[in-house]
Amino acid sequence: MAGHEAQSSLLQPSLLQGFPDRAPVNGPPLAAENPVARVILESSLPHLDRPFDYSVPAELSEEASPGVRVKVKFNGQELNGYILERRADSDAAGPLSTLHKVVSPVAVLTPAVSELASTVAARYAGTLSDVLRTAIPPRVAKVEKELLAGELASGVAELKPLTGGRAWANYSNGPSYLQHLAGGGSPKAVLTALQGFGPGGWPALVASAVATVRSSGRGAVVVVPDYRDLEQLENALAKVLPSSDIARLAADDGQTPRYRNFLRLLSGSAGVAVGTRSAAYAPVQDLGLVVCWDDGDDLHIEQRAPYAHTREVLLLRAEQANAACLMASHSRSTELQRLVEMQWAVPIEAPRTVARSIVPRVLNTADSFEQERDPLAKIARLPGAAWRAAKEALERGPVLVQVARAGYAPSLVCETCRELARCNACQGPLAMSSGTAIPACKWCSTPAPQWRCTHCSGTRLRKGATGVMRTAEELGRAFPGKAVVTSSGEHIKATVPDAPALVVATVGAEPIAPHGYAAALLLDGNSLLRRENLRAGEDTVRRWFNAAALVKPAREGGLVVITADDTAATGALLRWDAPGFASRELALRKELQLPPAVRVASVTGARADVAHFAEAFDAGTSPGTKLRSAGPAPVQLFSGSQSPVAAAEAEVRTLYFIPYADAAETTRAMRALKAANAAKRTSGPVQLRLDGVDVL
Repeated sequence: MAGHEAQSSLLQPSLLQGFPDRAPVNGPPLAAENPVARVILESSLPHLDRPFDYSVPAELSEEASPGVRVKVKFNGQELNGYILERRADSDAAGPLSTLHKVVSPVAVLTPAVSELASTVAARYAGTLSDVLRTAIPPRVAKVEKELLAGELASGVAELKPLTGGRAWANYSNGPSYLQHLAGGGSPKAVLTALQGFGPGGWPALVASAVATVRSSGRGAVVVVPDYRDLEQLENALAKVLPSSDIARLAADDGQTPRYRNFLRLLSGSAGVAVGTRSAAYAPVQDLGLVVCWDDGDDLHIEQRAPYAHTREVLLLRAEQANAACLMASHSRSTELQRLVEMQWAVPIEAPRTVARSIVPRVLNTADSFEQERDPLAKIARLPGAAWRAAKEALERGPVLVQVARAGYAPSLVCETCRELARCNACQGPLAMSSGTAIPACKWCSTPAPQWRCTHCSGTRLRKGATGVMRTAEELGRAFPGKAVVTSSGEHIKATVPDAPALVVATVGAEPIAPHGYAAALLLDGNSLLRRENLRAGEDTVRRWFNAAALVKPAREGGLVVITADDTAATGALLRWDAPGFASRELALRKELQLPPAVRVASVTGARADVAHFAEAFDAGTSPGTKLRSAGPAPVQLFSGSQSPVAAAEAEVRTLYFIPYADAAETTRAMRALKAANAAKRTSGPVQLRLDGVDVL
């Protein structure tokens, strides 16, 4: 079990009692003022998610300020923690244990971040310690010495002349949004950007908004999904802001650079935080703007408990700090559409006439006109229209080819009966890594040179799906003499030159061409749309728009060819109407009472433990609360290197669908119940997760 459950076995049973050590009556002299420190422990145990009082020795009084890291004694163990506040007295019975040590005099936990972390923990029914683990990077002593020596301090940076505001003129409400920011206001907006490259691309739009809020004397936080988006944004910000005013927070950079930039923001020597998930908690002074790019990307979801989403963290922070908010993407998620329909945020979109002059032309090979020209287009992986588009576009520049899967042949089926080919050792799916490779199991890596189908006894295999490597191989034969570039898996390219080439990339791994692609072929559309997931259509539209936004405008010959059935998702791309598709999806979710029309909580664990949790929760729910539940049902884990059979039998999941009106009370009750169960140890641990996008 991930998250807090996994750590409970590492602690001694005595720690589970939940009481700090008691100090002897004749202890060291205490601080003259506010001798009590309220400390939050670094522990993922749910029932220890509350402050504990410790007395402050006189010798530590000056260093033991709110926000500093400390070490305390708790049931014979030494634990790390943070001081939340200093008080004159305590409501605890009996003498208090004294602070053992102040790890560092640097107050890394600011009151604003502490309040935000508490709100996030409450929203996701998690622990404050788990949120602080994400919010505050690990300590690096030598970097703190630089701060204390004044080496990280710098003067007030002078802003460069504002640029990029011209691109905002293409969007309705765009110029007024910037004017509101420049005047010190806090507008909330949802931006649907048209381009992903060049001076009119989303990095320039975001950089212009950040520079505008900096001109009003306030700070900004910008969060993007991955390092490629981060590099684009940093390059755009460097054109409007001095480098000394920008602090990058990304876990991939290593502990020392990340902690140095964290302290720069903490000290006020930098006013703009840019980075990935953890940057949402950056201690920016006088925060005036929070920005999230492409909130529909799964990389915005924290991979550790309590699995908070960056979008929600930034929305909570904007409300808490009364700051402006900008949620930007090429498409629009149903969560953002809900904010627009609630009139919490203003939509910033380009008028149809402007959009048609900026976006590429979109062609669907499955429409009636193309079907008459090419009757085999519906079953061909590369229809004639797509082949002709690529051939013509290669004379003008690079051509993007988007495919659904990485690898060569990521799945194999029996040629006779079309059943999925499985390993005889563990029943895992078979795959091929190259055209000459022996089929092997994706779970246990056992080769299957003499495979035989268990359904029809067939011995011949065929590809059930074509991966990026196989697609690149086929395109290389179809276009002899043309360069073929691949971007997928662990070999993702950030950019490609403007020279003619076929760029084959998996969804989400598309490189940027500095002046845009001449054309894009969006293959495997039906495979993306037919995934068994509530958000399959929404996510497919987002991936299509992200790829299409990298193509040159139609007036420059830019063309996007999509090979998918004529569905509502396909129509959204043909009309370039992402907001319309999001509105339709949200209306359907409201009718069916599915997220984001309601919140969803999943309780996962052993069947007996889930049943115990559900029984206790149902008994404690107030009569006026209207909840729907589903389950318990087995959890299928078809990933990794182990067979899912044991996990499916051992773990089940129950879902609760929670109206927003009851969400605060319900999550509070679930959080309290999980803490009580952990303290009493009456049942095994369960994983409690709110708003998980992969549970439906």
